[in-house]
Amino acid sequence: MGKVLMLFASMTGNTELMAEIITDVLEAKGYTVETKTFDLDAIDVEELLDYDGVLVGTYSWDDGELPYEVEDFYDELDDVDITGKVIGVFGSGDSFYDSFGGAANLLGDRFEQKGADLVPERLIVDMEPDKDDVVRCQNYAEVFCKMVENTNGD
Repeated sequence: MGKVLMLFASMTGNTELMAEIITDVLEAKGYTVETKTFDLDAIDVEELLDYDGVLVGTYSWDDGELPYEVEDFYDELDDVDITGKVIGVFGSGDSFYDSFGGAANLLGDRFEQKGADLVPERLIVDMEPDKDDVVRCQNYAEVFCKMVENTNGD
């Protein structure tokens, strides 16, 4: 089908779990998924251009801020033209804070400013995904796949 880059930052494992659920759907549909984490892998923003679609997940730090390991990536987006690139943003948050899932929304705003073809929903889960959230993640993956297929003419 195509090649997808899955990037994520996860402190407690919640965002990682979301990434795994989404990846399972993509692989079942025949996509090749390369997974990288912000804290362990070197990520060059130019890499985004090598994929049919990109999914970026992050937890929100403190009151909705980007985690430090995502900050450089966020800033380096200035160095790449991602106009029309299909990108999905997801993450976990804690509804205790005023800015629930703020980091995922910051990334989504940034991708929109850069002209990406963003999945309309910014998928944000309160803490650990429950059964309903698992279904939301699966549905999100389906929407992402349709957008990639429409863009790439598959």
